[in-house]
Amino acid sequence: MKEIVGVMIDSEEKMKYFDTNQMNVKKNITVIVDTDKGLEFGKIVTDSHPVDASKLKEPLKKIIRIASKKDYINYKNNKKKAAEAYRKCKEIVRKKGLDMNVIDAFYTFDQSQLLFHFTADNRVDFRDLARELASIYKTRIELRQIGVRDKAKKVCGFGVCGQKLCCSRFLNEFTSVSISMAKNQNLSLNPTKINGVCGRLLCCLKYEDDVYKEYKKELPNVGATVEIKEGKGKVTNVDILSQTYTVDVPNVGPVEVQK
Repeated sequence: MKEIVGVMIDSEEKMKYFDTNQMNVKKNITVIVDTDKGLEFGKIVTDSHPVDASKLKEPLKKIIRIASKKDYINYKNNKKKAAEAYRKCKEIVRKKGLDMNVIDAFYTFDQSQLLFHFTADNRVDFRDLARELASIYKTRIELRQIGVRDKAKKVCGFGVCGQKLCCSRFLNEFTSVSISMAKNQNLSLNPTKINGVCGRLLCCLKYEDDVYKEYKKELPNVGATVEIKEGKGKVTNVDILSQTYTVDVPNVGPVEVQK
């Protein structure tokens, strides 16, 4: 068995699990971890828990050490330098007339790599840009194109509910959201009502979808003809959560039925 924890790293779009390396670590402390890009500074966001090592698809990277005050200062300096690199990159992009929008920049903890995220409507040839950045910063440059949902996660903002975006607060990865989920919940299909700030369907449509599907099983569809004690009529309205529906019965009028 191995003890693992979830660690959030600034440059990553989602939480990743790491082997605690037999260290006594807990949630909310900062650590230095080994990644495919080199050493990174991260924050533990889950409690540690055991897993069967034989069930892991591949060996997990390890926590190298609990972050010291010196590590934290280095991390803050890296963020400051990355912010300067971000501004310089945007300046070069404007100068070269590239059709891309640079979102942010990150140094790995040991400054072995400088990563830029950007959005673009079409494929962009950024080879000249990468070469110029490498000549300025003398390190390996990675330019990574991201989608509109990832952009919203990084930039953050507020949803129609008035809360900070779910993707920025707690979603570690994006799941598929379909228009059928909005239909299941009897929501208006107006894009301004069911789309988030990223322009895609609201992630929260998925949260209660299973509940709505279960509740709808015993209810008739709007437009269906049903027979109740007052007579036969057509269903004109369905309230899924209250488990009621309205039937328009000829010569009687609308009748509300409790399931």
